[in-house]
Amino acid sequence: MITKPYIFDTHAHYDDEAFEADQKELLAGFQALGIGEVTNIGASMESSRTTLALAEQYPWMWAAVGVHPDEVGELTEADMDELKKLAESPKVRAIGEIGLDYHEWEPGARTPEIREQQRYWFRRQMALSRELDLPVVIHSREAAAETYDILAEDKEILTSESSSQSDKIGAGVLEYPRGVVHCYAYSLEMALRFIDLGYVIGIGGVLTFKNAKKVKEVVAAIPLEKIVLETDSPYLAPVPHRGTRNNSTYLRYVVAEMAKIRGVSEEEIKAVTLDNAHRLYRIPVSD
Repeated sequence: MITKPYIFDTHAHYDDEAFEADQKELLAGFQALGIGEVTNIGASMESSRTTLALAEQYPWMWAAVGVHPDEVGELTEADMDELKKLAESPKVRAIGEIGLDYHEWEPGARTPEIREQQRYWFRRQMALSRELDLPVVIHSREAAAETYDILAEDKEILTSESSSQSDKIGAGVLEYPRGVVHCYAYSLEMALRFIDLGYVIGIGGVLTFKNAKKVKEVVAAIPLEKIVLETDSPYLAPVPHRGTRNNSTYLRYVVAEMAKIRGVSEEEIKAVTLDNAHRLYRIPVSD
């Protein structure tokens, strides 16, 4: 049995086709290599289904179900009903990944209509998370201000509900993180604003990149209690594996870099981020 403190990868996609050839062999070796828990994250209706199916195979794996902004084009209210049904599983610990992505990967990729569609389904999935009293996994790319505004709206709704209907609001609203801003890439100032809304900050392989000045500044300045580790596997592998398929065992390089930046031991990084991950996903822990 793995001993604490171990690494908790709070965001991965092991149902991705990149792992089709060796998924079982890779996952089977994690605990021997110090990876104690993983949350697999949905990004579409189909991947929400496969994420939950995968998590149900491993006692140390959790799931989040939700639809990424790039995948909301054909969503319906029936899909929201299905997400709600999937979330009945005790394996599902969050709604996500959801949010906004305004990156222009080709000219005209983010028309006003597409951006409005993203905002609509972002708000709709935030509403679902409130209904289910689940945290959220936030994807935000080149959309910091609008992401913040929608999360601030959510906090206002939760605050109003918790004061007027306290008997109907779950303890998670007030006692635990509201969610995580995944793959954080914005400024320190914006990180502090997200933290003030009740969010933790997801840090992964980008921290090891030489040009990741903003992320390094964030890691150096915010409380360690507001950071969780993540890979976004199979994407964003850290140095020295940059450009290859990522996996949770590579988080040891992120831990080492984080310990160096903060001037603490790697064991402290693992211990505190493990506790943070358990609080984020409201996972009961026994000694």
